[in-house]
Amino acid sequence: MEVSIIGAGLAGSECAWQLAQRGVSVALYEMKPKKKTPAHTTEYFAELCCSNSLRSDQLENAVGLLKEELRRLDSLILSCADATRVEAGGALAVDRHGFAALVTERLHSHPLITVLSQEVTELPEGEVVVASGPLTSDALAEHLQTLLGGEDTALHFYDAAAPLVSAESIDMERAWMGSRYDRGTADYVNCPMNEEEYTAFWQALTTAQEAEVHGFEDKKVFEGCMPVEVMARRGRETLCYGPLKPRGLTDPRTGKEPYAVVQLRRDNQEGSVYNLVGFQTHLRFPEQRRVFSMIPALHDAEFLRYGVMHRNTFLNSPRLLDRYYRLKASPRISFAGQMTGVEGYVESAASGFLVGVETARRLRGLPPVDFPQETAVGALALYISNPSVVAFQPMNINFGIMPPLDRRVRGKRNKNAELSKRSLALLEGLRETVLQQREGQA
Repeated sequence: MEVSIIGAGLAGSECAWQLAQRGVSVALYEMKPKKKTPAHTTEYFAELCCSNSLRSDQLENAVGLLKEELRRLDSLILSCADATRVEAGGALAVDRHGFAALVTERLHSHPLITVLSQEVTELPEGEVVVASGPLTSDALAEHLQTLLGGEDTALHFYDAAAPLVSAESIDMERAWMGSRYDRGTADYVNCPMNEEEYTAFWQALTTAQEAEVHGFEDKKVFEGCMPVEVMARRGRETLCYGPLKPRGLTDPRTGKEPYAVVQLRRDNQEGSVYNLVGFQTHLRFPEQRRVFSMIPALHDAEFLRYGVMHRNTFLNSPRLLDRYYRLKASPRISFAGQMTGVEGYVESAASGFLVGVETARRLRGLPPVDFPQETAVGALALYISNPSVVAFQPMNINFGIMPPLDRRVRGKRNKNAELSKRSLALLEGLRETVLQQREGQA
């Protein structure tokens, strides 16, 4: 039996690997390098477009728990991420090109994976996993809309990517290296602004010209990736409680917290490229240079990539999919990745992991592994398939979609740590079952 996978992003790559490791042949369709989406620049699989950060790596954070679950379950994406990580305090950040190149090499070298460099415009016969991502090509999107039927099957929102600057162009006389509250290592470049500088920056940002995006409205912006100019328009101080929050950042030159701080994070292992944290934007390119150069430490910044805006597509998954990401009306078809409404790189990989494991088990005649809602992997799958969800929107993993503890624990971090401890204990009981069908262990 062969499974066709459409798309070699994080979800499709993880799914292909899990299937192949369990002895299932995979035809992996990827339209790059012949055709690329507006967000992609390389020929590699699992390309990270918006950021090099896979977010927190601490178990007091839900995405940190999700990563740890995937590590313990032998995830390809987490293995490659750990092998190419760059220092980023308490976060897991990677060398973007090194990470994608490693994923690509691992998939190309697997004997049960055949890579087909072509665009898919219609679903093939047999078992198929659609992991074409939030920037699914128009032809395939139209085919899926016809297949699924109804105008409410596919929705769309807008996603934004932050600009990149060269490290050597940052004025370190007006910035300093450090992490918030001095946690971890000093991996961020902190660019302070006083009140006068911030006010001028805020006024320029809120009045700058945006790139034309057909149909764009603030209400369609996914809160987790909101353009910085949209956030700024919500109030003069909004940014100071968001990406420019100074709390926990003491300027060593003054011994005080600045009025506002822009943080820059390494985008590659060499530390030659930095991204503006929280500065996803769809301003016109000349406006980005003009406005972001008003940040004192970036007055002569060399912009290696400007921020861009994309239309993203996702399904009305609670109506269409089950907890295994399978299409209820046609179980031979599964979906994985952001198209299902899981938001984020790690979440996309987790969906691909579950689809790969469960598809392999089904093809082998084995019962499914029902990851419980107490686990991060299970909570995501149950969220996107919950028919009681009203006005379905994409969701990052968070402890709010997991059952509460059966006892009271003082302090948010302590409570979250206990939630993670509970999850990992449950996962340990499932781990042998999940891993036993891998190649060489069947």
